[in-house]
Amino acid sequence: MRNFRDLEVWKFSIILVKKIYLITGKFPNEEKFGLVSQINRCSVSIPSNIAEGCSRSSQKDFSRFLQISLGSSFELETQIEIAKEVGFIDENLYSEIIFELNAIQKRIQSLKKYVDSKV
Repeated sequence: MRNFRDLEVWKFSIILVKKIYLITGKFPNEEKFGLVSQINRCSVSIPSNIAEGCSRSSQKDFSRFLQISLGSSFELETQIEIAKEVGFIDENLYSEIIFELNAIQKRIQSLKKYVDSKV
């Protein structure tokens, strides 16, 4: 069993979740069960799937959970784009979040590539 707490990508993902919650906390109340819920859910899914994958005994299973985490990161990227387009996020905040998210995506992809090489 791997220790997910040792993975830099998991640590960065947790920091991103905290930022996302602070951002969505400022969205309009009518979005509480819409975009806010979706954004929060998929941001939490990124580190959660990394952690769950670490508990799996096979490299193949770990890789599959990394793929799910990566998918959640692209879902989050799309939702952040929508939030910007409807005026919930300004351009500067959008750029900051996308930059961090893209860095996490690259780290997940690199880890997945490494894990896949061990199968």
